Amino acid sequence: MGALVLTEGGTFTPPGVADFNLPPLFGSGYWGSFTKPMLLVVISLVIIIAYFVLASRKLKVVPGKSQFIAESVYNFGRNNIAREQIGSKDFKPFLPLILGLFTFVLVNNLFGIIPFFQFPTMARIGFPLALSVLVVYPVYHYVGFKRYGFKGYLKKELAPAGVPGFVLPLFSTIEFAQKFFIAPATLAIRVFAAMFAGHLIIMVFTLGGSFLLTETDGIGLKLVSPVAFIFAILMTFLEAFIQVLQAYIFALLSAGYIGAALASEH
Repeated sequence: MGALVLTEGGTFTPPGVADFNLPPLFGSGYWGSFTKPMLLVVISLVIIIAYFVLASRKLKVVPGKSQFIAESVYNFGRNNIAREQIGSKDFKPFLPLILGLFTFVLVNNLFGIIPFFQFPTMARIGFPLALSVLVVYPVYHYVGFKRYGFKGYLKKELAPAGVPGFVLPLFSTIEFAQKFFIAPATLAIRVFAAMFAGHLIIMVFTLGGSFLLTETDGIGLKLVSPVAFIFAILMTFLEAFIQVLQAYIFALLSAGYIGAALASEH
């Protein structure tokens, strides 16, 4: 992005992709470096595991706040995501995976609006891509191959009954690309794009408002700065909603892929 000239001799350089490439916290040799997003991933795992362990230590008939939140998240993942998408007969073995994906993506998304952290981990494409390609992708194809066999699964997915013969080559090609390449890529890109764009917009309004207030000479531009800050606050609330929504969508689609692989019909 270019620089936006706001005052004589003063320039505002809007945030861009470079602002998401954070410097390493330590290390830079052959084995690579340890960055803030990596640290946030570790912190998120500690938070999730510690919270559910502590909340479930002394379960009560009338739950306290911590137990109530833990049970609500569990029931939501169980009944509204895993059970609906995978089916009541097959969902139980996959419940830990779906619940783990939902809470992991949720916490890492929410880091973007939490003071001190202030960075959505999923705004780095490597993390959602790893979840999609290394976790969700092999799981839903594995369960399909396990249930129907190699040939049976491929036939179910690429050549289902009822497809006319003259359409079958085109249909199979499209389905193969969708199932084995496009689906895992779009699963990762969806949450990445939402987190990247949302955080970038908040940065633009926040830094822009700060620049107008402190770096400009005209009183008119200084009076405009509160508008930028107001938009930043409003966008933060909107971003919080999108962060929760994207975590839900990621888990929902993951469960949907598993359910489709297990389903007897295409």
